[in-house]
Amino acid sequence: MKLYYTPGACSVSPHIALREAGLAFDLVKVDLKAKKTEHGEDYLAINPKGYIPALGLDNGELLCEGAAIVQYIADQKPDSGLAPKAGTMQRYRLQEWLTFIGTELHKGFSPLYNPSIPDDIKKIFRDRLMLRWGVVDKDLAGKSFLMGEQFTVADAYLFNMTLWAKRGNLDMSGLTNVNAFAARVAARPTVQAAMQAEGLA
Repeated sequence: MKLYYTPGACSVSPHIALREAGLAFDLVKVDLKAKKTEHGEDYLAINPKGYIPALGLDNGELLCEGAAIVQYIADQKPDSGLAPKAGTMQRYRLQEWLTFIGTELHKGFSPLYNPSIPDDIKKIFRDRLMLRWGVVDKDLAGKSFLMGEQFTVADAYLFNMTLWAKRGNLDMSGLTNVNAFAARVAARPTVQAAMQAEGLA
């Protein structure tokens, strides 16, 4: 398999998932502005959507969209515990978290990186994001991870967003459960390996 990634982008999540699952894969770095891979390939010819992550499968297919990719990865190693069994209520809870992270956190950061949006408007988006982070902080009370004591692909995605929160200058100091979660995940050897491989450590 090949994971098309950009350092520090939302591809960190499937990168961690691949390492947690113990699957063999190659990393292919993508310059999103130039739409070129590190090998000089036209990335739009590989992925017409033009963004990452994308996972090149061994059969030649390309899978896109982070939430779909991480569930695919988890399902390759069902005994890993990275995702509950398909069809169970717990699997729907995982999908609930992946959707919340993708729509309420991930997409909420976009305006913060847009240079054409004035700072006073960005404050509105930061405040909205902090409300969402408050929901996460409350849910993490008394738990190690989003689904309880088992690390899942939703935790990899949430950890990815904690990295973005630092970059987006969000004041996360009052979110004790989120901060403890981020430290817990950052200490995992697979996460450290992914961060080092992307030059983020």
